[in-house]
Parts: sequence; C-alpha cells; structure tokens
Amino acid sequence: MSQPSKSAKLLPIALTVIILILAATTVGVLLFLANQPVQTRGIPTLVAIDPLEPDSSKWGLNFPNQYTSFLKMRENVTRTQYGGSEPYQKVEADPRLKRLFAGNPFSKDYKEDRGHVYSLQDVRETQRVNEKTPGTCYSCKTANAPKLWVEMGPVEFAKTPFKDLGQHIDQPIGCANCHEAGTMRLIVTNPALEAALKEQGKDWRTFTRQEMRTVVCANCHVEYYFAGPEKVLTFPWDHGTTIEAIEQYYEELGFSDWQHAESGAAMIKIQHPEYELYTADSTHYKAGVACADCHMPYVREGAVKYSSHNVRSPLLNPAQSCGACHTDVDYVVARVGQIQRQVATTMSASEDALVAAIDAIAAAAANPNADPALLDEARRLHRAAQMRWDFIAAENSMGFHNPEEALRILAASIDLARQAQLKALQAVGGGTIQARR
Repeated sequence: MSQPSKSAKLLPIALTVIILILAATTVGVLLFLANQPVQTRGIPTLVAIDPLEPDSSKWGLNFPNQYTSFLKMRENVTRTQYGGSEPYQKVEADPRLKRLFAGNPFSKDYKEDRGHVYSLQDVRETQRVNEKTPGTCYSCKTANAPKLWVEMGPVEFAKTPFKDLGQHIDQPIGCANCHEAGTMRLIVTNPALEAALKEQGKDWRTFTRQEMRTVVCANCHVEYYFAGPEKVLTFPWDHGTTIEAIEQYYEELGFSDWQHAESGAAMIKIQHPEYELYTADSTHYKAGVACADCHMPYVREGAVKYSSHNVRSPLLNPAQSCGACHTDVDYVVARVGQIQRQVATTMSASEDALVAAIDAIAAAAANPNADPALLDEARRLHRAAQMRWDFIAAENSMGFHNPEEALRILAASIDLARQAQLKALQAVGGGTIQARR
C-alpha cells in the first residue's frame, strides 16, 4: 500500500492554520467594532432621516441609546457649587450683578441655564425677551434653526421678530444642531461659525472627528453679537478668539450692547465663551481632549459603546467623565474644587473693584466741575474691566476650562477697574468721593 505524499500530509495542517487565522481575524474585527462609537460603524438604519430634520425623536429610532440618554437631561436639574442646571436667579444670589448690569435686562433676569432639552422653554420664559427681540435669539435654542437658515437665509431669520419666528419653531436643541442626517458625521450648522472659521482661513471639513467633537460646541457656546439693523448673528473673531482680540474687534467697530445706567459707559455683554476660553491653549485642549470627552463621555451597555448625550457637568458623573483618563477620581474632583474656589474668589474681588469704579464714576459725573476727558477715560476703563470680568463670569466652568487664562483675565479686570476708580477721583481733583449706596 502506497504512503501519502508529503503535500497530502501538509494539506490538513494548512487548512487548520487558515481556519484559525480567519477565526482570529473575525474575532479581532468584532472586538474592534464593539469598541467603536455606534455612529462610526456604518450599521444599517431603520428609517431614513430627512436632511436637517429638527425632531430628535425620529433620529432616536435609529440611535435609541443616544436618544434615551439625551432625554435624561429632563431630570438633570442639579445645582453644582458654581453652576449646574438648576434655574436659580443669579441676581438674587449675587446682588452686585444688579449694579454691574444696570440698564441691561440681565439686571432683572439672569437665571442659570438648564440642559439642551429645556433650551426652547427657557428662552421663551425669560424676562429679557420683549416685543423688540429679533429672531436671532432663537439661533442657539432650537434644532429648527439649521433648516430655517437654509430655507430663509441667515438675514431673514435674524430680522424676523422673535414672536413671529417662534411660530415655525417647536423643537429644543437636538440632533440636527450637530449631526448630518444619514452619515451622522459632526458638522457646522451655524452660518455665523462657518463665516468666523472662514475668516480665520479654516475649513471645518478638513478637521478630524476628534477636533469636531469640540468644534460643534462652538455652534453655540461662544461670544457673539447681533450685527447691523438686521441683527445678524456674528462672532467677533476676525483678530482671534482671546479677550484682547475680541475687545479689539469691538473697539474698531465702535460697538456696544448698552449704556451703563450708573457710570454712563458704553458696555459689552459677553455671552458664554466656553469655546474661546477652552481653546486658548488650555492644558486639556493641548492634550487633545474634546468637549464631548468630558461632557458626553463614552458609556457601555452590554456590547454597545456610545457617547452619552446626557450633556451635563462632569462633576455629576466623575467616574465616567474623569475616570477615562485619571485613575484617582477623588483627587481630580478635589482639585477641580480647589481651582474653582480660587477663580471664584478672584472673580468676587473683580466684582468689588467694578462696583467701586461705578460708585466713583457716578459720583464724579454728578459733579459739575469734573474733568470730562478724565471722566471719559474712567468710563473706557470701566468698559474694559467689566468686559474681562464678564468673559469669565459668563463662561460656564468657573474658570476650570482654562484656569491660568481665567486668572490672568480676572487680574487684568481688577487692575483696570481700580484704574477706572482712580481716573474718576482725578476727574474731580482727587478729592474723596463717597460711595453711593
């Protein structure tokens, strides 16, 4: 009987090796996919989503985990030590704000913002809205905005009265503000952000997905103003995104939001510049950490891993938000508290200095012998000082997004406020001015 050939003997061994390689490859691919965010897997969807669809519940049919976590913001009304989502009245918690915003609607109503699901309700209930309010105020409050910008154009959207535009709006912030239907990629939807990036020579379409996990937040979490008689939403970024660059922009434009009722200074009301402060070379930003890494951390349910859409303070879930990078979460939470206390103390000192400046300027203005040039200089310094204080006060992290920059800006605010106070004293010959009470 003939013996099997050498090649015949090797055939079963080769087949076994091939099968083992294929099995290992399959397992490797499955493990890789299981650890990828759902939106990057290219999985088949249950329903087709129309472009710019404002109703997030329709997106939720394809992405139930993300949508379910998004709805959890309804219960997220927790107050942290320096913010959170409880809609408490800031002007009651800190009466100095009434003086600082004298003549501005913020002196009457300055509530802490709640989560995205409450954005539409909160903007409609605020006392800062009146019959003159433009539709621009809906820009960052609704998932209807991206579609309306396309249908109406940014100018028509902005100049339409708030009450009239509201008839076309029924959704709070949602999926359409950040995602492209069909692909689920992160996109810029706000025309003001598109224009601001273009002015800087940047094209967001070339950004990585990790970069976009911060940039999409800049659709809303930025400083802005209403330009021209049409009140078109505009970001003052032509010279950059630092407080000094933004100040230069407003100075060249000769822009002000209101005239201070006590000092008479032409003032700027800064709006939530989270993106600007965070991207000013903060430690986490330079390390490649995105906004979503902390505020929308990845979670796992069974074999599924996805980014939680319950957007909230990382201090409310530090194990997930901070624990992805830091092993000692208790230390991190304590460190955050230490930083925020330091910033809060410095910010309070800035408020005291600003109130003293307002007292001195108002008293000098009431003196018929006051030097008008020195009085004008005092008002200019008041504007500059308060703009810097508000850049940190309006930013929603009590400085933690960039502690060094926050403290630098507040130190400048205190210095400028004391200079304003001194100029007011000099305007009346350096005599003692009694603070108004």
